[in-house]
Amino acid sequence: MPTLDIHTYDTPSHLGRHLVRDPRSLAYRRAYDGQPLRATAWEPRIPVLDQRNLIAQGVHTAANYGLDEDIDALASCTGNAATALLSILLTPNEAGAAGLNLHDPADAQSFAIALYADATLLDRWQEYTWPSEDVGSSGLGVAKALRARGLVDQYGHATTAEELCMFLQTGPVLLGMPWHSAFTQTSDPAGFIDEDPDWASSPLEGGHEVCVTALEEVATIDSALDPAHTVLRFRNSWGGTWGDYGDGRVFLSTYLALQSETDVIQPRIDGRKDT
Repeated sequence: MPTLDIHTYDTPSHLGRHLVRDPRSLAYRRAYDGQPLRATAWEPRIPVLDQRNLIAQGVHTAANYGLDEDIDALASCTGNAATALLSILLTPNEAGAAGLNLHDPADAQSFAIALYADATLLDRWQEYTWPSEDVGSSGLGVAKALRARGLVDQYGHATTAEELCMFLQTGPVLLGMPWHSAFTQTSDPAGFIDEDPDWASSPLEGGHEVCVTALEEVATIDSALDPAHTVLRFRNSWGGTWGDYGDGRVFLSTYLALQSETDVIQPRIDGRKDT
């Protein structure tokens, strides 16, 4: 196994992401080429998922995974974020062929849990996997799971703010990040998780994975990005009552403040033939 950069976190059921970087995979990053960065948005085709309150949603893990009883919440944020992203990448017919029901939230949540299970298996550095243990997973692991299923044909990494914004010109991205309690407790109706200027001093709850769906506002100073006023929108996996009907927002400056513990991955379908 290559030398991996691994940072693990506690895995409460509303979080569950670990940071894993593979130098072989990072070699496929695409450097920012100076193209103009414009506001863009990509809308998931599935309802807002919720990795909590699974039983009330009609998601029965016992029957699906041979467990003694249903589990009500899972640290499956990577699977949930990847499912939201996949619902954007795939056409409705492709989603149906892949087993992703775009209209039934319980079915879509079950699809996300299965992706999470695959990701824990492909995170070969871990001792345990789901469903034996709710161990959490990584953005890299779930990107591998998407590719192993043949749902994407490649994935690339962004390591700078400009590269992240460049990726969003062509599609959504997976963002893994350390998650502070101020982010969970945000009361901002627009879902800004960094509304509290002292968010960095709030306790670290763990690691979380979200699907960034929009470069909502692009601000510049002398033709360079102004991170303090550039806004990302993301789809969370805590149901439609969190944030802005399930979506959150964050300033690019917060991404930069957390950058040493973030990873940005864009699964892609570049080989699709026109029909």
